[in-house]
Amino acid sequence: MTPCTLHCWMHVALRRPWQKQAEVQPDKFTFTSVLKACASISDLEMGREIHNHIIRSGIEADDYLDSSLLIMYAKSGNVEIARHLFDRMPRRNLISWNAMIASYVRSRHGDEGLKLFSQMQLAGEKPDSVTVVSVVRACSDFAALRLGKEIHGYIVKTGFESDRFVGSSLIDMYNKCEKVTCARHLFDKMPGRDVVSWNAMMAGYVNNLHFNEVFELFSQMQVAGLKPDSFTIVSVLQACSHSGSMGNGKGIHGHIIKSDFASNGFVGSALVKMYAKCGNVEVARQLFDQMFQRDMISWNAMIAANAENDHPNEALRLFSQMQLVGIMPDSITIASVLPACVSLGTVEQGKEIHGYIIKSGLESDAFVMSALIDMYCKCGTVDTGQRVFDKMSIRDVVVWNTIIAGYGMHGHGTHALKLFYQMQQEGLKPVHVTFISVLSACSHAGLVDEGWKCFDQMTRVYHIKPELEHYSCMVDLLGRAGHLDKAHEFIKMMPLEPDAGVWGTLLGACRIHGNIELGEHVAERLFELDPETPGYYVLLSNIYAINNKWDGVAKVRKLMKNRGVKKKRGISWITIKNRVHEFIAGDRSHPHSEKIYAVLEILSGQMKDIGYVLDKNFVLEEEDD
Repeated sequence: MTPCTLHCWMHVALRRPWQKQAEVQPDKFTFTSVLKACASISDLEMGREIHNHIIRSGIEADDYLDSSLLIMYAKSGNVEIARHLFDRMPRRNLISWNAMIASYVRSRHGDEGLKLFSQMQLAGEKPDSVTVVSVVRACSDFAALRLGKEIHGYIVKTGFESDRFVGSSLIDMYNKCEKVTCARHLFDKMPGRDVVSWNAMMAGYVNNLHFNEVFELFSQMQVAGLKPDSFTIVSVLQACSHSGSMGNGKGIHGHIIKSDFASNGFVGSALVKMYAKCGNVEVARQLFDQMFQRDMISWNAMIAANAENDHPNEALRLFSQMQLVGIMPDSITIASVLPACVSLGTVEQGKEIHGYIIKSGLESDAFVMSALIDMYCKCGTVDTGQRVFDKMSIRDVVVWNTIIAGYGMHGHGTHALKLFYQMQQEGLKPVHVTFISVLSACSHAGLVDEGWKCFDQMTRVYHIKPELEHYSCMVDLLGRAGHLDKAHEFIKMMPLEPDAGVWGTLLGACRIHGNIELGEHVAERLFELDPETPGYYVLLSNIYAINNKWDGVAKVRKLMKNRGVKKKRGISWITIKNRVHEFIAGDRSHPHSEKIYAVLEILSGQMKDIGYVLDKNFVLEEEDD
């Protein structure tokens, strides 16, 4: 019975008392068919009505009808009633055991499903492949590798290993337990691999950040003559998104156009997200606008893309628009749009989003609250960020990292260290990001000795291997304090190859202290590593300007022109009556530009009258093309 048939039957049969319809009295087979239809569309309300009619009709229950009721409740998400029926069943068959175990696994209560699996065996019921797939999925959800291996042993002994669904579930389990090599070994041994098994392996590679392997496997799949489905395409697009591989993404886009996936909303959202993550906001927006039905994933992707690519106004506009069309923002939406408030410095709009968080019950989401604290701190209201932090009943490491970083960026290094020690006293173990926040806080506050102690504690006490970000923080710590030679020596002693970020930090310190000799040496290294970033040229130019070396400034300007490197014009925003006004250096497109520049002239004159002299040392002026 199809869902349409079910609705018709319900309309005719259920809306009138049974006794008035003697000619169409349903029997057990009718009820079981309708219950199956309810289960297929997960319609709990309709299923309950059927259940009530069964009770009122006085039909004697049997194993088949009991199982149909159990399956309906199990698949409709009401685990409690399903278990109640299961416990009352005089005879449980394999179908009822499987339905109950699968229901627990689907509702994220895999531990109960595993207990039932043990009881099933004790009761003498022999599991089949359906049972095994559910049990393996329960191990996957809990990343229970040891138990998963035991189940794998049972599968081998019972001969279920040749079942493709069982094999695919085992691949998924090993991947989720981060045992990608074991998963690949199983995959390579599988006879007659279908699309499901290929998808399981690709999804595992994506989740474990093995993106090149995804592309290789996709090519092998096509060579093997298998036709990718929507899940295949989405996995490959996710690999492109995470790796920033727009080239591969464009290739998949071409495949989507040629195949039947162009109208698939699931694929469309992944495609939008791929272009957005790769920084091509324009194409992402074109695809987004062309989508017949936009889901949460596509809205979130567009909001995040605009927030991350210097389009904060558009991110906030999309945030409002998605609510107008009836899609309520989730935790990912909130975490994506709050950085737009930071870019604009609009704490008032951030407060409005804070209000939405409270109304929608997202205050218990640590991911959201961390983003909220970060917004308040970066907008200059650290006290508000602290109040949000204090009200949280459960604070994970991410939240602690955020508030520590918040105090650090405002130069409150001592308070940041106090929180760092408090975090440890409350039993939370610092992670590598924690130490980036703490070292950065020490750097901004000039706490050199404390920074060294934290760096030592990271390696000696917590056995965290320093990454490039940690080394960059230490270079910044020494450089800001004026220990430029020590910072340079520190870079030379690094066990990792220093990247442009590390060298750029030292160049920034040279600019602060006006060190030409070291600045020139560091700049040469940076121009080799990253010749297209204008910021490094600007820093070197500023070093020359501080020391009145105007020939050096001219040399840098000429070098930029020869290499085609251009400094982006400065952009600033101001919010007046909840409207954001954007200003670009030298731009006169604002409707009130004449009045604005007139006021600026007056202010400039007043500043000169009281003795202010413009400092041009840190300005690299634009040249006319």
